[in-house]
Amino acid sequence: MKKKLAIAAMSAAIAFAGLSFGAGSVYADSKMDQVIQDAKGTSYRAGGTTLSGFDCSGFTSYVFDQLGLDLPRQSSTQFEAGTAVSRDEMRPGDLVFFNTNGRGVSHVGIYVGDGRFAHSSSSRGVTVSSLGESYYADRYLGAKRVMSTSTYESVALD
Repeated sequence: MKKKLAIAAMSAAIAFAGLSFGAGSVYADSKMDQVIQDAKGTSYRAGGTTLSGFDCSGFTSYVFDQLGLDLPRQSSTQFEAGTAVSRDEMRPGDLVFFNTNGRGVSHVGIYVGDGRFAHSSSSRGVTVSSLGESYYADRYLGAKRVMSTSTYESVALD
């Protein structure tokens, strides 16, 4: 029995490490990832822009502000910023956009690598989700690159 528990615990630890600490994950040691990690678990608050509570664009604005970068405040205006990138060209720090209300851009998050993005969910607060989850896959509108390569190298890779 002890051997089975030890094997199960080790397997879970290996699986957790692979998901959480792999290259490009939200738990890497970059400046951007640290800001996201510090905000993780913050509750959702409509109009929120601080660690007391975030809406989706308040969260993305907060993260970029902590990195010294300005973003427009609303998800729809954030969608107008930057350069469109395809899914296979995305890199950590790109913004990902969704139509969650049937009326165009209504949700935004930050791509963190490995097909995952950080965002402030109205039901879960700041969390990391997979772009492959059917809810997000069905509502995905596109991604925008708002960081220059030099900024990306200084905040997303350091």
